[in-house]
Amino acid sequence: MLNVSSVRCEQRQHPLGIDTPKPSFSWQLESDLRNTLQTAYQMQVARDPEFKNKVWDSVSVPTENSQYVPYQGPDLEPCTPYYMRVMAWDNHKRHTPWSQPLPFETAFLSESSWQAQWISLPQADAVSDSQPSPYLRKEFAAKGAVKRARIYGTALGVYQLLLNGEAVGDHVLAPGWTNYKKRLQYQTYDVTELVQGGANALGAILGDGWYRGFIGFQGQRAFYGEELALRMELHLTYEDDSTEVILTDSSWKGTEGPIRLSDIYNGEVYDARLEHNGWDQPQFDDSQWTAVKILSRPTEAQLVAQEVEPVRRIQELRPTRLIRTPAGDSILDFGQNMVGRVCLQVQGPAGTEITLEHAEVLDADGNFYTENLRAAQQKVTYVLKGSSEPEVYEPYFTFQGFRYVRVTGFPGPMSLGSFTAVVLHSDIDVTGQFFCSVPLLNQLQQNILWGQRGNFVDVPTDCPQRDERLGWTGDAQMFATTAAYNMFSLNFFRKWLRDLASEQLENGGVPFVVPHVLGPDAHSSAAWGDAATIIPWTIFLYYGDKGLLAEQYPSMKSWVEYIRSQSSNHLWNSGFHFGDWLSLDAPADSHRGGTCDDFIATAFYYFSTKLLIQAGQILDKPNDVKEYSRLAADIRKAFQREFMTRSGRLAVPTQTAHVLTLMFGLVEEEQTGRLVDWLVKDIQKNDVHMATGFVGTPYLLFVLSKYNHVDLAYSLLLQTDYPSWLYPVTKGATTIWERWNGIREDGSFAPATMNSFNHYAYGAVGDWMYRRVCGLEPVDDSPGFKRFRVRPHISKRLRFAQADFLSIYGLCQAGWERLDDGTVLNVTVPPNTTASVRIPAPASEIREGERLLKEARDLLGIHKGNGRTVVDIGSGEYVFWFPNQD
Repeated sequence: MLNVSSVRCEQRQHPLGIDTPKPSFSWQLESDLRNTLQTAYQMQVARDPEFKNKVWDSVSVPTENSQYVPYQGPDLEPCTPYYMRVMAWDNHKRHTPWSQPLPFETAFLSESSWQAQWISLPQADAVSDSQPSPYLRKEFAAKGAVKRARIYGTALGVYQLLLNGEAVGDHVLAPGWTNYKKRLQYQTYDVTELVQGGANALGAILGDGWYRGFIGFQGQRAFYGEELALRMELHLTYEDDSTEVILTDSSWKGTEGPIRLSDIYNGEVYDARLEHNGWDQPQFDDSQWTAVKILSRPTEAQLVAQEVEPVRRIQELRPTRLIRTPAGDSILDFGQNMVGRVCLQVQGPAGTEITLEHAEVLDADGNFYTENLRAAQQKVTYVLKGSSEPEVYEPYFTFQGFRYVRVTGFPGPMSLGSFTAVVLHSDIDVTGQFFCSVPLLNQLQQNILWGQRGNFVDVPTDCPQRDERLGWTGDAQMFATTAAYNMFSLNFFRKWLRDLASEQLENGGVPFVVPHVLGPDAHSSAAWGDAATIIPWTIFLYYGDKGLLAEQYPSMKSWVEYIRSQSSNHLWNSGFHFGDWLSLDAPADSHRGGTCDDFIATAFYYFSTKLLIQAGQILDKPNDVKEYSRLAADIRKAFQREFMTRSGRLAVPTQTAHVLTLMFGLVEEEQTGRLVDWLVKDIQKNDVHMATGFVGTPYLLFVLSKYNHVDLAYSLLLQTDYPSWLYPVTKGATTIWERWNGIREDGSFAPATMNSFNHYAYGAVGDWMYRRVCGLEPVDDSPGFKRFRVRPHISKRLRFAQADFLSIYGLCQAGWERLDDGTVLNVTVPPNTTASVRIPAPASEIREGERLLKEARDLLGIHKGNGRTVVDIGSGEYVFWFPNQD
C-alpha cells in the first residue's frame, strides 16, 4: 500500500484566499513497507476537480522532496479557485494513485485589485474611552442563480460580517493583530450558500480591538487610530458566468447598536434592549440610519491575505462547581485556567443587568482575586431585553484569561447549565504530546499546552489576562521550540516574524514587543531582540522551510549588525537589558537577576552571530559566512578575556552565567569541566534547586544532560517544592506561572504588579522533555525531521515515557519503558524520512522485534562504540529491547 495524504498548499489545508503568486505544495506518504522513500512525483493544477481544464502538469520529477514544492506553471489569476493533485513513486518500485484534489483559491494578487472604499460611521471628535460599536448595512438584489460567491473583507478595528441574518465565516477577532501601520490582513469567505435569489442584506459590526482599544500597560488607547472602518467586496459569479461586485461605498448606512463598549482588556457591555431586530435581513427599515462616511486613505498599511490560521472557537467547557465565597460572592469554577469568554443563557425582566467578572485564582481565604489584573477590568455586562424565550449572549470583540467567574445580578437561582466557557485561540493543530509514568509531569505537560493555547491568540503573547497581552519577543524565543513540538506553529510564527521585521528599526534594533506599541525607546534588549535570529532558525529546523529562513535573513543580519554597532571591543556593554528576568538571585529591589547585563548581552551576541552563520550556510552566502565567522571568533575571544579568570573560573558566579557559557560554547572544551562542577555544586548547595530566571532556565537541563549529569537534571525536573516546575502543579496550577512563587507556601501571592498565572516562558522545559527524556529531535543538516535522532536519557526515576510529534512528513514517535527483564524502546519513523537511534547497550545485547540486532532485517546501519549502539533506520515501526542500564 502506498498513498499520498495530508496534501497542503502553503502548509495550509484548503486555503481560501492566498496572495502568493507561486504557491508551494506539500504532502505525506502512507506506506505498509519499511524504508519507504519517495523517488519521484507528478503534480497537476487545474481549474476543476475533474482536472479536465489543466493549468499545469509538472510531469514526473525525480526527487525525494515532498515539502515546499513550488508551483511552476503560468501565472495564477486573482480571485480564482484551483485544484491540485499529486502522484508519487517510491524506492520499492510502486506508485500511488492520484491524491484527492486539494482545493485552493487565490485572493487579490495585487493590492491595486481592490475596488471597495473604506467606510465608517460618522462620530464625534476623539474621545478618551470606548464607544458603542458601529452597525453597518446594505441591501442588494442577486440578478440570477449564483454559482459562486466570495467576500473579501477587512477592518480598522475588529469586525463581524453577516449576510441575510447568518454570520459570515467562523473567524473571531478578524482581521487579527499585525503591525497595522505597515501590514493589515484581509479575509476571504465562501458565502455561496448564504446568498439567496432576489433581495439580500449585508451587515457588519465593528469593535475597537487592538486598533482603537486600550493597549499596553500605560493606559494608552487608540494607538493606531480613532476611526473604525470597514472595507469589503462581495464577488458574485452567476450560473451564466457573468459577474457582479457588491462593495463598501457611500450607499451603505450605519448606526449604533446594543454593543455599548467593547475592549480587549476591559470586556464588553451589551444592552439587548437596543437590538435592531432584522437589521441584517432584507426589507429592514433603515430610514433612521445614517449615511456612512467615506475615508479616502485611512491607513498606509499594505493589505495582505490571511497568512495564518485564524482565531476560532475551539472548544467549550462547563463549570465544574458553583462556589459561595466567604465574602458572599457567587463564583463559577471552570476547572481550567483558559482564554476565551463565557456564553450566557438567561431569562428575566427587561433591564436586568448581569455582570461577569473574570479571574485566574481565588485568594487564600477562597475569595475572588483580581489585583494581578492591574488596570484590565475583564468584565462583561449583559442587560436583558425581557424576552419570552431564554436570551443567549456571547461577547463579540473581547477575550478574557480566567478560571473563575464572579456573577452578579443573575435573576433567580443560578444553574451551572446557564454558562459555557468558549475557548479561543489560533486554530493551529496540536502536533505533539508527552506522557510518562509520573502524573505530576503529565499535568505539567498539560499546563504547558494550555498556556500555549491561551497565549497564541493571533500573536505569541506573554499573558492573556492583565493590561498587557503583548507579543514579548523574549518570551516567544524562549518558548519557540516547545511551541513547535506542541502545535503546528510554522504559519503562526511566519506571520509574527514578518511583523517583527516590519517593526525593526532602521539601525536593526528589535522592539521589546511585536507589534510594537510601547514607545520609541522600548527596544533591543539582549535575549529579547535575539528573537530575530533564534525563532527563524528554530522554525527552519523544525519545519524545514528554507523560504522562511531566506525571507527573515535580512532581519537576522540587521539584528547582528545592530549589536555590533552597540558593542565595544566585541563586548555588548551598552543599552538597557532585562537580564535574567525574575531569577531568584536578583537583588531584592530588582526583577532583572544577578547575572550582569553585559555578560548576558555578549553571550547572546555570540549566539545570534552563530545562528546567522548557519543560516548563511543554508542560503549559500559564502561572503557572509566568512565575515560573521571572523566576528564570532572575535566575540568569543573577547568574552573569554572579559569573563574568564586566568585560573579558569567564570567571573560571574551565577547559575545562569554558567549555563549560557556552556550552552553556547563560549569557552574551550578543556575549560568546561570546572564550570560544570561549579554549576552542579551550586545546585546541590541550594538543596537541588535552580536559581535561574527567564534567560537561564530554558537551557539549564540541557547543559546538565550534555555534561553527563542526567540524574541531577531529572532531580530538578521532578522537584516539587519551591522553586521548581512542579511546585505550581502541587498548588493546583493548570497553566504555567510567570513566577516560581506566584502563590507562596502560606497561600499568599507574589506582588500583584507582576504575577500572571498564565505565562508560558518557564514552560520551555517541555523542549527538554521531548528532546532528552524521550530523545526525539531534528538534526541541523536535515531540517523538518527529514532525518531525525532518537537519543533518550532513560532514567529509573521514570517507569516509562513517550513523545509523539506529527512532523510535516508524518508521525514521529519515541517511547521507552523499563520492565523487570529489560528496557523496551519504541520508535516510529514516517515514510520518506530516516532516523538514527542511540541505544545505551552493546549491539550484542539488543533485539529488534524477535531477532538479535545483527540478525534484524531492514536496518540501514549499525554503529558500535563506548558501550552504546547507534542504529540507522528507515520508515516503519520498530521495537528494540535491551538490558536495563542501572
